[in-house]
Amino acid sequence: MKNTKNFTLTAMFLAILILLAVVPFLGFIPIGPINATTMHIPVIIASIILGPKIGGFLGGVFGIISMIRSTIIISPLSFVFSPVIPVIGTDQGSWKAVLIAFIPRILIGVVPYYVYKLFKTKAENNKSLQTVGLFIAGFCGSATNTILVMGGIFLLFKDAYAQAMDIDIETVFSVILGIIFTSGIIEALVAAFATVAVAAVLLRLTKTNTTQKL
Repeated sequence: MKNTKNFTLTAMFLAILILLAVVPFLGFIPIGPINATTMHIPVIIASIILGPKIGGFLGGVFGIISMIRSTIIISPLSFVFSPVIPVIGTDQGSWKAVLIAFIPRILIGVVPYYVYKLFKTKAENNKSLQTVGLFIAGFCGSATNTILVMGGIFLLFKDAYAQAMDIDIETVFSVILGIIFTSGIIEALVAAFATVAVAAVLLRLTKTNTTQKL
């Protein structure tokens, strides 16, 4: 029965990811040359409810969607996520885009599980502690994505990013920090509150179902 429950919840989270991807301005929200996203939220929640393996799988799906979208819908920063879009200043794409498209997204499905695990034992009988644990796990999951994506851009595509953003290369680091501490913090807070609201209900339902079967 546990496998059936996990399969059903995995299919549900997968359907949510696809829905967010295909509905305009729902999963990817354009903000200038970059996109804010809500697609990390179901991955974070799945990580907490279903564990890091399924969470990592769904994070990989997020990575695939991000890569396909960047290939089809061209933006100034498409080369960062798609290896087939030419890097600015060159006539070819870079395999390094695969690293940025996948590694941060997979880790979105891993980090929240282990963060919440720090609270899990005591949180089962303490609603306030559970709320704190879910909030921090959601925040950390989102921050993982933002920090690794923007850090990857700085390490792997610094020059091309400066050209795409039409900024001096000396200011790239400060611009990236600005994004992390503005839109990145907002995304993390949204993810944290959503994680508390949804994951708390799912944890209660799954616990109730397990108890009833026993």
